[in-house]
Amino acid sequence: MKVLITDPIEQVCTDILQKEGIQVDAKPGLPPDEIKKIIADYDALIVRSGTKVTADIIAEAKVMKVIGRAGAGVDNIDVGAATRKGIVVMNTPGGNTVSTAEHTMALMMSLARNIPQSFHDLQNGKWERKKYMGTELFGKALGVIGLGKVGREVVFRAKAFGMNVIGYDPLLASEVASKLGLEIVSLDEIFRRSDFITVHTPLTEETRGILGEKAFAVCKQGVRVINCARGGIIDEQALLKALESGKVAGAAFDVFVKEPPGDNPLLKHPKVIATPHLGASTEEAQEKVAKQIGEQLADFFKGRGIVGAVNIIDYQTAVSDELRAYLVLAEKIGSLHAQLITGKVKSITATYRGTSLQNSSELLSTAVLKGMLDKLMYAPVNFVNAPVIAKEMGIAVSEKKEQDGEHYSHLLSIEVQTDREARAVLGTVFGESDMRIVGIDKFHFEIMPEGHFLFYSNIDRPGMLAAVGSLLASSNVNIAGMSLGRSAPGERAITVMSVDSEVPEPVLKEISRISGVYEVKAVKL
Repeated sequence: MKVLITDPIEQVCTDILQKEGIQVDAKPGLPPDEIKKIIADYDALIVRSGTKVTADIIAEAKVMKVIGRAGAGVDNIDVGAATRKGIVVMNTPGGNTVSTAEHTMALMMSLARNIPQSFHDLQNGKWERKKYMGTELFGKALGVIGLGKVGREVVFRAKAFGMNVIGYDPLLASEVASKLGLEIVSLDEIFRRSDFITVHTPLTEETRGILGEKAFAVCKQGVRVINCARGGIIDEQALLKALESGKVAGAAFDVFVKEPPGDNPLLKHPKVIATPHLGASTEEAQEKVAKQIGEQLADFFKGRGIVGAVNIIDYQTAVSDELRAYLVLAEKIGSLHAQLITGKVKSITATYRGTSLQNSSELLSTAVLKGMLDKLMYAPVNFVNAPVIAKEMGIAVSEKKEQDGEHYSHLLSIEVQTDREARAVLGTVFGESDMRIVGIDKFHFEIMPEGHFLFYSNIDRPGMLAAVGSLLASSNVNIAGMSLGRSAPGERAITVMSVDSEVPEPVLKEISRISGVYEVKAVKL
């Protein structure tokens, strides 16, 4: 077996693999064209964030079995291309949790006490103690947005400083929060009550700009914000305005929308401190991920199991057609739930009809969890860690088996209970691969779960569809298909439109303003 390493990685990774009799060639900094020339000879590739593992590179991999990412994100790997070629893609989530949490605290303390700015003046011969009057962390309210592994480590450390910590997370159960000594509140309360706000969520359409112009308007005068998660969660332009107005007293960044940030005006603002994406840059974190990816690849090649694979279900079902479509459908149902629900998830009940589905219920339930959590979590979610994450977040998962029904011999029925509502999505597969969503809540539908959608509820009365269609047309959004469901004439109805492109946020807001239309959601499957 031969392994190629194309990014700098600690020696422990090579040592672990060589001890197992695996040949390792470490060639950090190798250009893409050079990688393509030699990749055909290797059974595995290990990268960090530097190497872009594109479809072109994967196309030249003739005998490759696994790609390992020494770190959490796999944005630099074309996972789809790897999956289609039967290559397992592994990552090492959690290796940099402590490092990122500590970096968050370091930035928070530096922000509170003006440490970088005062040191810069000291270097230039200035001694201006009054200019850099700071503030204590003790007794201050810290709002933590996103309570995955990193967010919870930040909570633990902030409480040691005597901070009053409040948190927001759409998943974390109240029971889990109470064990952390944490008060779960709404986003608006985070904005209104916090002296410091730190974000630890994934960058999704829901979290992009979550701290923007409207949020800053609600915030306390003199709030301070920290971002060690992903660039774009804090709206950089809105932040600049809030800094200039004095609404925000200071900001600390480790990540930016564009990296390197170049001539970003935030870097020139006297109330901003920043580091060049150093959250995971500690000796310990790099040692952990190097050791972890080395052990994972060694186990893979020696047949001791597959750990940390982000596409393992796709890979396994590439050689077994029996459940492939239902696994994909289950994941899509989970993703749909994540995009439709409101409130914190309390429980998931999966009901399976049909012997083959019932025999694979645990695998299918995991697929549902992956689809849902992947949309809601900051940390990468795969088929290995999805059940663990759900348990950590206090989500109860149960399964039921149902006898043959009237319309479908095989049926997935996934009900999600939040602290605000209960929603159900039903799906089946016709033939070998023709997936369909056949029910949402108590409404019958037949939707192919692929592409962009517009979901909304409305009062069943004439003119509703025309009003929505007119707004979409004026925004050049083409309707590809439509499905309607209603409880009774003149009562509640649900409309699902398949559209050729994503519905812009301003258009969603306009649709929400139509009298009788509510619960407007853009969905991508």
